[in-house]
Amino acid sequence: MSKGTILLVGSNANSIEVVGGKRFPTGYYINELAVPTMKLLDAGYDVVLATPSGAKPVPDEVSRTPMHFGNSAERLQAAVAFIETHPVMQSPRSLRAVIDGGFDRYVGLFVPGGQAPLEDLMQDADLGQILRHFHERGKTTALLCHGPIAAVAALPRAQEFRAALVKGDVARARDLASDWQYAGYRMTIFSNAEEKVLEDGTLHAKMYFHPVDALETAGGKVTTAAKLWEPHVVEDRELITGQNPASDQAIAAALLAALGRRTNS
Repeated sequence: MSKGTILLVGSNANSIEVVGGKRFPTGYYINELAVPTMKLLDAGYDVVLATPSGAKPVPDEVSRTPMHFGNSAERLQAAVAFIETHPVMQSPRSLRAVIDGGFDRYVGLFVPGGQAPLEDLMQDADLGQILRHFHERGKTTALLCHGPIAAVAALPRAQEFRAALVKGDVARARDLASDWQYAGYRMTIFSNAEEKVLEDGTLHAKMYFHPVDALETAGGKVTTAAKLWEPHVVEDRELITGQNPASDQAIAAALLAALGRRTNS
């Protein structure tokens, strides 16, 4: 018997725009999606994948490396086999279809990272409606790496909030976030220092805004690990956030524990 259904939310973005207008390939990090999702399935939960359009999310090819799997080629191969062949990954539905089908079946929500959520999820109105439902009912909500930026979709004017960040108008963004549901929550996200490594070494360009700054502007109480690429997970009420790819195992454990506590209560 299933322990319940988890809504796995993926981005449809396959590129990200940087300062100057150039775009670079992006997507979800393979380990960030596969590791927690496989553990949820192994623990007896059903998983439903949904994206804004209902199209399959794409992996960020830079994440296709054993480095994110303890330098194990076998673990990487297992994760790749999961995303390429498992039924959960083959037939996503749209976020609107999830809303139309009702929320009663879902006991938790999980959003993996990669930079893709910065493009679409953080300003998606359907995801905002879903997040507000989960928040109002205290349902477990886990967000990993860049995934926590998706939480600002709960804002009524999320698109304007993001546009203000792109323009560098922090005061305007702060005003637009005055009624954010997660204001005052403790949380984490991909750190500014880690983002600078990607800017300098991968993008060779600057982001319009950094995720930490965006969440703090919205009212989040953000903490990050003392060292780069160190696992870091923060739990506050129903919200569980993980900082980086190295936090995949830790957020999976925290998510399963939170789901268990909610079931037992």
